[in-house]
Amino acid sequence: MRLLVVDDELGIREGCRRALTSRGFEVEVAENGPAGLHKLRQGSFDVLLVDAMMPGMTGLEMMQQARIIAPEVIGIIITGYATLELAVQAIREGAQDFIAKPFSPDLLIQVINRELDRQRLRREAQRVKELEEELLGLARAKGEMEKLGVMQSRFMLTMVHTLRAPVAVLQNSIQLIQKGYVPQAEQAAFLGQAEKRAGELLTILDELLLLSRLKENRGRGKTEDVSVAAMLESVLTAFQKDIRERNLTVKVEHLDRPLITGTQEHIQALWAHLLSNAIRYTPPGGRITISLREDAREKKIIGTVADTGIGISTEEISRVFEEFYRTREAKAMQENGTGLGLTLVQQIVSLYGGAVEIDSAAGQGSSFRFILSPSAAFTGGIL
Repeated sequence: MRLLVVDDELGIREGCRRALTSRGFEVEVAENGPAGLHKLRQGSFDVLLVDAMMPGMTGLEMMQQARIIAPEVIGIIITGYATLELAVQAIREGAQDFIAKPFSPDLLIQVINRELDRQRLRREAQRVKELEEELLGLARAKGEMEKLGVMQSRFMLTMVHTLRAPVAVLQNSIQLIQKGYVPQAEQAAFLGQAEKRAGELLTILDELLLLSRLKENRGRGKTEDVSVAAMLESVLTAFQKDIRERNLTVKVEHLDRPLITGTQEHIQALWAHLLSNAIRYTPPGGRITISLREDAREKKIIGTVADTGIGISTEEISRVFEEFYRTREAKAMQENGTGLGLTLVQQIVSLYGGAVEIDSAAGQGSSFRFILSPSAAFTGGIL
């Protein structure tokens, strides 16, 4: 334990040195404030004993500067004028205690040991607090890991269930044909059904692969300036057959031609899942309205896909972005579906620093609006 005694009286300095050294303390002395501050800068001390009244720099002035140099040092003021006002001022300047002259060696040791004990208690209390915070953090982390484990288990069960249906149909169709149970004339229909299920299976796997890459914030290929309008036109062309078969009216109400830094795959998938969702859940004869606007003043790209479909109930809107989630009305209208389309939409928009908004009501259609910033930094990497 190292102590520094700063006093302009030689007798006090040496008396403190002898008393403290005999009790096992390592003691340094200084005759004034500047000399004491110099020693503080040169070495590490546990306790600082300072005379309150010294010529030039007072003990209180030195204590104030000592707090900056050595914040953890225990400061004790030595004074021949012990008053309440001095005590308050000493504490304000950073002292923990003070001792009045004349004092005995036993009193000096008692005051020092008392402050050392207080410091130990403070440090132990701080350590306990840190341990409590650490334990609380570990408890939170454990809870999050357990929650993640439950989510992963649920994800795996749902994924297995989703994949099992098309695989089972494929296997059953092949086995019936192999065993000769299907007449030659009906085999084409069975194979057509098997091909359809194989397509569904590939779609599920493609969506899972894209979702995995999006969650890892990884792109596919190098980023480039992508025309959001061109990706929409490409998707509309691909869906023409589905639109005709369902006798739907699709109108592009407004079409600006903004560019965004990213990958074609992402922007194409964004439009594809929004449009596919509208086509699947809009009854024959319904309408789909699309718009793409660029707000140059706000520096935003706003895309909207609105339909006259089955809509979404208020209580289910908050869940439509969950993986594999499908509303009751969606399941009733379309038996097949992965429930990943809107999850992918949200993941893509988030990857580009944007947001998705929904305006919908059960039986009254839905409007999905995504907002992107063309100047926002793309957060995906290169795969």
